[in-house]
Amino acid sequence: MSITTSIQADLLVSAKWVIPVQPQGAVLEDYCVAIKGNKIVAVCSQAEAEATINSNEILHLPDHALIPGLINAHGHSAMALMRGIADDVPLTEWLEESIWPLEAKFVSESFVLAGANLAIAEMIRSGTTCFADMYFYPDQVAKAALAANIRVQLASPVLDFETVWAADADEYISKATKLHDDYRHSELIHTAFGPHAPYTVSDAPLKKLSTLANEMDLPIHMHVHETAKEVSDALASDGRTPVARLKQLGLLSPRLVCVHATTLSNADIASLAEAGSHVVHCPESNLKLASGFCEVAKLSKAGINVALGTDGCASNNDLDMISEMRTAALLAKGVAKDASALPAHQALEMATINGARALGLEAMIGSLEVGKYADMTAIDLNTLNSTPLYNPISQIVYATQASQVSHVWCSGQQLLRDGEFNNLDIQAIKSASAEWQAKLSAAHN
Repeated sequence: MSITTSIQADLLVSAKWVIPVQPQGAVLEDYCVAIKGNKIVAVCSQAEAEATINSNEILHLPDHALIPGLINAHGHSAMALMRGIADDVPLTEWLEESIWPLEAKFVSESFVLAGANLAIAEMIRSGTTCFADMYFYPDQVAKAALAANIRVQLASPVLDFETVWAADADEYISKATKLHDDYRHSELIHTAFGPHAPYTVSDAPLKKLSTLANEMDLPIHMHVHETAKEVSDALASDGRTPVARLKQLGLLSPRLVCVHATTLSNADIASLAEAGSHVVHCPESNLKLASGFCEVAKLSKAGINVALGTDGCASNNDLDMISEMRTAALLAKGVAKDASALPAHQALEMATINGARALGLEAMIGSLEVGKYADMTAIDLNTLNSTPLYNPISQIVYATQASQVSHVWCSGQQLLRDGEFNNLDIQAIKSASAEWQAKLSAAHN
């Protein structure tokens, strides 16, 4: 941007490289981002900043890349407490013999709060400033997110059957609408409807959710085509794929966020593209559970917005979006048998602006642009594994480690400075996690 008048800022961040994500592939060398309050007020060269911006604080990052805060577009934050408890088993066995029994016994407000605190700390440390969450007691995740000053979209779960959170679909939906009412004016807390999956939610609640989502202007966040078995079971049951069923129910729209999206037919892909629905790719979780492959290159070619998520720690086993970008890029090449299938800049877009689009927040976050919230991540590229450096975007996607994240801001508030947390009690988070580990370990063994 060209600045014609002087600007007053609270913080001016001067970096070796500013990677705004929009315009696509742009790498701005020796640039600055100015913040006033919670918004970005300027993106300009260092020379222009010196001449026109008066800032209360200036931060020089001479070896760093400044990128938009990463957006983890799908996860179950409380499941951080189940990290590694049921590894190396297939999805059905993993769910039915380990995860669901443990959840039935232990999930509570205190469990969710402790798990969310742990997950949020891990996400901040690896450069994430916004995450989508689908789990029970979403009010506790909101509490943890507000305390940490991180952005979240809470996809309140909806199921046909009783759990600790609700007795039936109507109660789940009622709690979801109340959550929306509670946080409708929050800067950091956003909401969505979270029907778990086509095979756990019947037609009537799905139709009701479609109507409510339109009335309330909310996304619908749902596991769709997670495995080949899910698809084959649906075809055997009524001759339709889950996507075809959702289309007939009227759920396919720009509001629908389909998580996983493996085993899609050409007709399914055409339906999603025509409707403007979104896909969230969770490559590491899918690989670990051998759930199948999301054909990212084919979806992108069809014009479908593809975002990126980690899924929960119980099936990943981390919440590192930098690692997820690399895995997504490499996997897409192998699946498509094309080395150009998912270039580095597109992987970064999946983890930033595409995630913002999927969550319906692209006007607020996802790129470093004037008027957007100051959600930013700085990455130190003066490391052995980043040397030599020819292309900062490629370096971030293919070589960077989460430990290189040095600074993180969300809505202009600094969450991480020189690798140290500003406002989280990490020892307390570890202690709470250790207490839950003892309980879950005793029950699982």
